[in-house]
Amino acid sequence: MNGYLNESNFLMVEEGFTTRDLLENLLGELCQESDQQAFFVADLGDVVKKHLRFLKALPRVKPYFPVKCNGSEGVIRLLAELGAGFACANKAEITRVQGIGVPADRIFYSSPCKQVAHIRYAAKHGVQLMTFDNEVELSKVARSHPRARMLLGITADSGPCAHPSLTFGTKLKSCRHLLEAAKEQAVQVVGISFHLGSCGLESQAFTQAVATAQLVFDMGTELGYQMHLLDIGGGLPGTEDTRARFEEIAAMVNSALDLYFPDGSGVEVVARPGRFYVTSAFTFAVSIAALEEVPMEQPGSDGRWDSGTGPPVCPSIPRALSFLLFQRRSPAAGRASPCPEHPSHSSSLRGPPGHAEDRIADGLELPELHVGDWLLFGNMGAYTMPGSSQLGGCPQPHVTYAMSCVAWKAIQLFQGKPPQAEEDRESLCIPLSCGWEMAETLCVPPVFAPTGII
Repeated sequence: MNGYLNESNFLMVEEGFTTRDLLENLLGELCQESDQQAFFVADLGDVVKKHLRFLKALPRVKPYFPVKCNGSEGVIRLLAELGAGFACANKAEITRVQGIGVPADRIFYSSPCKQVAHIRYAAKHGVQLMTFDNEVELSKVARSHPRARMLLGITADSGPCAHPSLTFGTKLKSCRHLLEAAKEQAVQVVGISFHLGSCGLESQAFTQAVATAQLVFDMGTELGYQMHLLDIGGGLPGTEDTRARFEEIAAMVNSALDLYFPDGSGVEVVARPGRFYVTSAFTFAVSIAALEEVPMEQPGSDGRWDSGTGPPVCPSIPRALSFLLFQRRSPAAGRASPCPEHPSHSSSLRGPPGHAEDRIADGLELPELHVGDWLLFGNMGAYTMPGSSQLGGCPQPHVTYAMSCVAWKAIQLFQGKPPQAEEDRESLCIPLSCGWEMAETLCVPPVFAPTGII
């Protein structure tokens, strides 16, 4: 093994146990304790499967995981162990990744707008690969990091994206001027970068971006640059309930690359998949801290239960969630029990008061909730981790990492290392109490409802 991840970094469980099984065990323990803080459970085995799936579908593309998507230590250690690179947006993310021993040549300082102090930090710590898309950014790098290896960020002139005003990248008509400016300032440009996000799921938009990149490669060659690196950004879906499946998107990517940058052209291709790797691996558990019932007869009322899901809640909870409901029926029983059949109420969910995004969801049909009940939200791995150690004075939610023995063995085999003896691996596995025994009796509301109440 590479030494980034070992058995002390996660719970090793038997194959067949799911994240929900582990959640039910943890919540059963919390029923006997006073600690009601929100927490995550992460199935690292799910991330392993996504990585192997990525390598199989996109054999020419090297993944650089964007740390801003999920900077939790377990995810960074696992992907470092698997050999992935990291796309960092600032000094803090570079420090976090290098803090576990990731070498500088596996770090891409991908932010198109960088602070001078952060550029100098990258230079001091050997991080060379970064981007620019305007003369101001180019000049900052030229003055602060003479050994930088730059990618020119471009944007394709395809249809409008969801937030065109927030799109980074220069137009094709400005590329030659920027390349000439880089030449004058002795900045080394080694390739092209683009990031279409969700727009990249459209075949026409992605193909046009790759075609534009090929034109800019030709410009760079004419100016004497040795261009050999293409960054195709992110935008890959993290769940299966999307319009296009990952393998379909991968086929479109491969087709465009084969057309404009065929194998043998000497061009290395990298991508920045974030949601794809971590969305489905994380489940978030929050407890009900307060309730307010609004009577139907109150003027302007729609009869909602306003349920505080308190402290702390993540900065942004997706607007389309599936969640299970579990309720704690008897504190003395010390375990979670599935919610029984009973009437639902039109409800709203709120986070801690005073936060700009405390309004989580409205119009949910939920059973009657109680203070101390738990809501479990699935698919919570992407862009849900607070960037700082404190969120509004509340501690950052704890993450419990788990991985099956089979997934751990797959990592060893992937790296060509001899696996542990069968008896050794079995002795490391924790036999959890089987939560799946209750699966048929769980109350599962429609989409846009929690995954469990305790």
